[in-house]
Amino acid sequence: MEPFVSPQVAAATPIPDSRGLNLFRADPYAGPLARRYLPADLYAHLLPHLDRLGALAGGLMDELAATADKNPPTLSVRSRAGADESRIEKHPAYVELEKLAYGEFGLAALSHRGGVLGWPEPMPAAAKYALSHLFVQAEFGLCCPVSMTDSLARTLRKYGDPALVERVLPQVTSQDFDTLRQGAMFMTEQGAGSDVSATEVRAEAQPDGTWRLYGDKWFCSNPDAGFAMVLARSEPEPGLKGVSLFLLPRDLADGSHNAYRILRLKDKLGTRSMASGEIRLEGATAWLVGERGRGFKQMADMINNSRLSNGMRAAGLMRRALTEAIYVSQHRRAFGKRLIDMPLMQRQLVKMTVWTEQARSVMFQTARALAAAEQGEAPPSLARILTPLIKFRACRDARKVTGDAMEVRGGCGYIEEWTEPRLVRDAHLGSIWEGTSNIVALDVLRAINRENSLPALRGLVDTLLAEGAPCPPGLAAAQAQALEQSFAFAARAAADDRAELARQAASLLYHAVSLAALRWEAASSGLETRALLADQVLLHRLAPRDPYAAAPDETAVCRDILRHAL
Repeated sequence: MEPFVSPQVAAATPIPDSRGLNLFRADPYAGPLARRYLPADLYAHLLPHLDRLGALAGGLMDELAATADKNPPTLSVRSRAGADESRIEKHPAYVELEKLAYGEFGLAALSHRGGVLGWPEPMPAAAKYALSHLFVQAEFGLCCPVSMTDSLARTLRKYGDPALVERVLPQVTSQDFDTLRQGAMFMTEQGAGSDVSATEVRAEAQPDGTWRLYGDKWFCSNPDAGFAMVLARSEPEPGLKGVSLFLLPRDLADGSHNAYRILRLKDKLGTRSMASGEIRLEGATAWLVGERGRGFKQMADMINNSRLSNGMRAAGLMRRALTEAIYVSQHRRAFGKRLIDMPLMQRQLVKMTVWTEQARSVMFQTARALAAAEQGEAPPSLARILTPLIKFRACRDARKVTGDAMEVRGGCGYIEEWTEPRLVRDAHLGSIWEGTSNIVALDVLRAINRENSLPALRGLVDTLLAEGAPCPPGLAAAQAQALEQSFAFAARAAADDRAELARQAASLLYHAVSLAALRWEAASSGLETRALLADQVLLHRLAPRDPYAAAPDETAVCRDILRHAL
């Protein structure tokens, strides 16, 4: 067999170092997928911006992210003169990343207004996620505040009083770093994590139409944000019926700080560059968003958007991990061979590729579903089930793919000087925030039972398959059976209220959707090998397997997939 030849190959070194690699160009699917999901004129306009971001992500941004990770933010609770303050000091490297995300690339603004990156109109969700997927490959932590700022703007536009929207929206969508006010979401309490009905922070109405908030919030990321969405109990009714949604400003009209304090910052496993803290509300002024007593429904809209962002970030982490693993395996030699020429390494890299690209395909499909629902072109039930699906499976897969990439690099992959440890630490976040794996898997069953989401999901799968590259004849019967059984299993689990089957059902539906999306993408130029990835999803993630049977020889398929990845 002829050895692989990579267009990215540099001089071989004992310890391969990819610093400076353009992560957009190194990703063979990035450009063709952007072309597939974006209007042609917007794709042409964004192409140089994607290329610039790819160069930054693999070079300057990667250096800034490593520095920010090693120098986490600090909290000053009092000034040197003894005055109370809640001031967070961020490392200059993190601030430079903020300026790139919010300023140059306008990641939190581009879905809400025109003018970002020179485009005259708000961009579709697919553009936001194509750019953010690339940004997160360098810096994961900052993408949480960016997502919350974007989601806050979206929820405020949907439910907020028009006068409030007019006043606040320009501030959270500004690209001017001096006038920008970032967003946050303060929901979690010590006794009310996944169980929002146990919320104890209380809200008291004021004669002037504002509200005062009292109580503690236990886990607040980006705690010094200019605005935060906060859940608080405004009604005497117990449970969710008594909870409302409020917009909390950091600063009041007279320039003074609102009546809440940051008690301390969390010492986290990952996302160390970004501050997360505990908040004490001491009569803080806030504005009601939407209807009284329906706060969870309105906050759920923000959470769903955040769950998709979680899935996007997991997909981006996996892509960076895979790019690193491929680079190392190209440039590292053992026993007289390059690692990438060894069959077992090829099998491992292909497995990582399948999981990585499943996540990106479902990310784009979920973004399409959300956009279609907002425009009245698709039922909301489709996006309602896709968001917990990607949150559940992609975030769990990211933990494995990043760990495998660490293993590919070997001993150096365990050393904090390299990228892999940060990827592994950050990857564990996705399975916790905006709902743990159990919570979001159960949410899939709720979407089936309460919103009849399964027919919409099956309709999407059927449409994608009809419009996509055909399944190989030898696999067609197995594919049809796998899809039928996957949807039947999920329907039974939901109908019979089998909570213990929620994770299995969610995985099956995720694999079914990703298989169909990969085939749909494979019908486009430059994406033909995604049909091979779809075959792998069918054979290794959906089809039953005998654990005692020898695996078929897939050397040729692995080589075909990896050849395109180089």
